[in-house]
Amino acid sequence: MIQFILRRLAYGVLVLWGVITVVFLLFHVLPGDPARLTMGQRADVATLETIRKELGLDQPLHIQYIRYFNDVLPLSIYTHTPENQKKYGYTILWTWGRKALVWKTPYLRYSYQTHRPVTEILTDAFPATFVLAVAAMLFATVLGILFGIISAVRKFTWVDHSLVVLAVVGISVPSFFSGIVIAWLFGYKLAPWTGLNMFGSLYEYDPYHGPVLMLKNLILPALTLGIRPLALITQLMRGSLMEVLTQDFVRTAYAKGLSGRVVILKHALRNALNPVVTTVSEWFAALLAGAFFVEYIFDWKGLGKVTVDALNTSDFPVVMGSVLFISTVFILTNIAVDIIYGWLDPRVRIG
Repeated sequence: MIQFILRRLAYGVLVLWGVITVVFLLFHVLPGDPARLTMGQRADVATLETIRKELGLDQPLHIQYIRYFNDVLPLSIYTHTPENQKKYGYTILWTWGRKALVWKTPYLRYSYQTHRPVTEILTDAFPATFVLAVAAMLFATVLGILFGIISAVRKFTWVDHSLVVLAVVGISVPSFFSGIVIAWLFGYKLAPWTGLNMFGSLYEYDPYHGPVLMLKNLILPALTLGIRPLALITQLMRGSLMEVLTQDFVRTAYAKGLSGRVVILKHALRNALNPVVTTVSEWFAALLAGAFFVEYIFDWKGLGKVTVDALNTSDFPVVMGSVLFISTVFILTNIAVDIIYGWLDPRVRIG
């Protein structure tokens, strides 16, 4: 089991390194001058050169890459000075000359636009994205299991066919398209009846009461984000329950005179939920990453909105920090699922 976990961790580290490398190279190939965007179009050449030097943009690309990678690694090498120790907050493990091997939390630098620490920006934005992902997953899981049960029990009827068609449509339609339609329909055309807004975040500022919790703003983005996992869970639940209902223990339960409701809820459902539980655990991490465009459409101030805004202004540290954070969450979630698989089924470890 230990070797199995170590292999998964090593694989996760390689994936994370690949993500950092690809995004870093793409960002530096795309047009746009962060120094110019930071200072504005009227900045003189001397000021721009000073900003580029301060941001490290005057260095060759490979030097910038090595320095950034050194910053995000917990185990790093720096020239030890009081200024560096204060800046990076590291603990010295070993020194030779002026160099030091140090341990620290990943240093994600400062935003080019707001000059705030990227860690602080992500910490402020993540709770909104987490709440949105949890709400979307709860919506998708509860309705998906319910629709799957109904579809399996009423198999090959018009109810079953309708739910299957809706599930296929839900998987096929991109989130950004469904988000635009849902925002326009329920937040604009039907707003007098729904009472919902096209745009809004979890908290809105009131000049008299300060930040006010606005849970109604969560409904439309959670609905949009939950459509695709809802469709998938419905199909999985339907197929799994139909298979379980053909098993011998289910026929035995019916032979004992138990009602269909009791057989399904107390006997068949428990066995049919295994693939659904797996899908929910995997989709939750995917929702954190997939919330980018949904947050932007609904002006939901989470990681997605922060990242898209940073892309528009070529704010490299914020983009890289957000991608690194989401990738880490996604990888750790998948490693945890793999470990659970390996614990439940030793054949997974062998494979």
